[in-house]
Amino acid sequence: MPEYTKTHLGGRDALDVPKEHKEGGLTEEPRIAVSDKTAKALLRETEEEDSLGSQHGDDTVYVKGHPVIRNGADVSKFLVSARDDGDPALTFRSIFLGTVFTAFSSVITMLYTFKPTQMQVSAVFLQLLVYIFGVAWGLFTPRPDRVKWGWLQNTLRFLNFGQPFGIKEHVVASLIASSGNNGLSGVEIYAVERLFYDRAVSASTAVLGTFSISLCGFVLAGLLRPLIVYPAEMVYWSTLPQVVLFQNLHFDQLANRGRLIKFGWALAFAAVWEIFPAYVMPWLGGISIFCLASMNATKGTRTVFSTIFGGASSNEGLGLLNFSLDWQYLQSTYLSLPFKQQLNSWIGYGVWYAAMLGLFYGNAWNAKNFPFMSTSLFLNNGTRLSTTSILNSQGDIDDDKLNAVGLPHMTSSTVWGYFTMNLAIGALITHVLIFYGKDMALAWKQARSRTQPDPHYQAMLKYKEVPMWWYLALFALCFIAGLVVNIKGDTTLPVWGYIIALLLGAFIGPFSCILYGLYGSGVGTNQLSKMLAGAIHPGRPLANLYFASWSHQVILLAVNLANWLKVGQYTKVPHRVMFGTQVYGTLLGAAFNYVVMTTIVSNQREILLDPEGNNVWSGSAMQSLNSQAITWALAKQIYGSKGRYLIVPLGLIIGMALPILHWGAIKGFPGLRKWPLNTAIIASFAGQTYYGNTSWVWSSIAVGVFSQFWLRRRLPKIYNKYNYLIGAALDGGSQIVIFILSFAVFGASGTEHPFPTWWGNPSGNPDHCL
Repeated sequence: MPEYTKTHLGGRDALDVPKEHKEGGLTEEPRIAVSDKTAKALLRETEEEDSLGSQHGDDTVYVKGHPVIRNGADVSKFLVSARDDGDPALTFRSIFLGTVFTAFSSVITMLYTFKPTQMQVSAVFLQLLVYIFGVAWGLFTPRPDRVKWGWLQNTLRFLNFGQPFGIKEHVVASLIASSGNNGLSGVEIYAVERLFYDRAVSASTAVLGTFSISLCGFVLAGLLRPLIVYPAEMVYWSTLPQVVLFQNLHFDQLANRGRLIKFGWALAFAAVWEIFPAYVMPWLGGISIFCLASMNATKGTRTVFSTIFGGASSNEGLGLLNFSLDWQYLQSTYLSLPFKQQLNSWIGYGVWYAAMLGLFYGNAWNAKNFPFMSTSLFLNNGTRLSTTSILNSQGDIDDDKLNAVGLPHMTSSTVWGYFTMNLAIGALITHVLIFYGKDMALAWKQARSRTQPDPHYQAMLKYKEVPMWWYLALFALCFIAGLVVNIKGDTTLPVWGYIIALLLGAFIGPFSCILYGLYGSGVGTNQLSKMLAGAIHPGRPLANLYFASWSHQVILLAVNLANWLKVGQYTKVPHRVMFGTQVYGTLLGAAFNYVVMTTIVSNQREILLDPEGNNVWSGSAMQSLNSQAITWALAKQIYGSKGRYLIVPLGLIIGMALPILHWGAIKGFPGLRKWPLNTAIIASFAGQTYYGNTSWVWSSIAVGVFSQFWLRRRLPKIYNKYNYLIGAALDGGSQIVIFILSFAVFGASGTEHPFPTWWGNPSGNPDHCL
């Protein structure tokens, strides 16, 4: 059964939500106003069925009198308040705090780009930091009414001195900081050029290219707002913790002291603990009983065990039954993503284990000649391919050099990763059309006629919408900047290719936005961009990189802006304020990303070029970008009808068939409707972990089962109050320590200070597999 149905488009059905829900979201002891008969039945059923829950007239499930949040309608009715106090949103304080924390988040995210597993700063953690500083700003600065001079009073008011920190200020500052990583894709291209092409872009290319790439996708979100923002079912689940916490902090201040004390203790615990798995005792980041059991075995046995059970180092192995106690790789994501999403990801992991081992030990594509996991390109003899060895001075493929060196080879894990990317893209398109097509059309019609029943959408009608010409004007500026870069710069991408890249992103973007809104996670679509780029720009890897970046950014930015617009709708921040601050935060963050990238690439160049990396630094993400660019520049030879990796482009067609088979299975076996299967998500998770650290997978499953399957259903009161709060504290504590360690001891600033070798910090892999 599709999750997005006409009965889930918002509105309040049979139950009347009392005042405390309307004003402050879920309180400690929420009460639902129902008839006496229903109340008695509810009491009887909750006493008799206690932890099992029961259903009532509006199909809402209750446990001990607390509603279990299952879909967008439940979120709109019970979890998120429609309250709007009319407080200011765009203030000096909100811009200042947003700017400071954009720098913080951008630096950490750029650091993680060069880590074995890529992460972003927890948005909920940023939100709580902003709250603490915002409240302190109001408490510890002089109040304007306590000074005599009018000019000084006006100045203090402008600076928000002595004034309470409101929810809308909080939202604006937090989302500026969170949007600081929107321009990351463009900066990654410049990193690839520095690492693999021994060239640095000019200042004009860096400025104009970053501006264009960073903002080109906003127009798509503007066009699609009625479809991807307004409906109740477009929850954007991964952002929901922020919304709940915003309202709890500002609408339920009596409970804030106790809430912040718990947050502080959890943050302190995470910060102290993170020092051990990250630095003192890395073994805690990948505990494998099988690796320990094989320590005295032969090298051959240990190699096999490392491939299957090892995963604490970058590109070591699959990490099967390997548990990590390093929260920097877990994150609170698994505390917030809905159960339906996590169920599909677990199925995907099962496929991933079987496929990765089957391909390698079955010697598919001569897999045993190369490392088990690596995103580098290799020669036939197993040595790493130097990119410049097959390129001319313009950065294009040199046929004579290529003939002398031979076509590059990839590891079986990389081929599987590329194949599943295409499977997921194909499945995404047909899944959305088959399962959500009619509901999307209805949502669009309701929004255009302003009859969308979601209470939060209705509450926002009093604010002026962003005129469509604002989005179009911004896109025009981005488009012109991109033209200048591709005409005058050294991108090797022709103007017509640049235009096709934007059109491709505009086509895929709506599908990604719909999936992300409904499930809280998306599908990587960059592979499709690289396929098309390789087809129309053969022999031009740099053109492929820039083509894919512009195309992918249209999709990514549409998703991100829609996400933040939904947060603004939930928290009643005016549309125009959201638009302006997102543009500002994106450009500011891109500048910080660029500075940090140049520092790390300069200081850690050798380890970033190493095919395997180590447990601290890894160039896998950049290597993957470059490998895709090179191989798709040789698409005809490598992926064509006679190429060794033909299965990769065929994945797109196979993927399109998966939802059709799913739909047919539901018709034949109606009982399957009860299972929220999504073949796009299954395919994505069946291959997206084809490089890097894998020791966190089983721990993430355990966290998801505990939070979404047990705590949310059995103890919804505790889940609603503490699930997101404690998760944010754990994120924050671990990320602060990683930030400090990266520059203090991990060598981000140039000098590395490794912890002495001992049993918990072995000279080989931290999990003692080899």
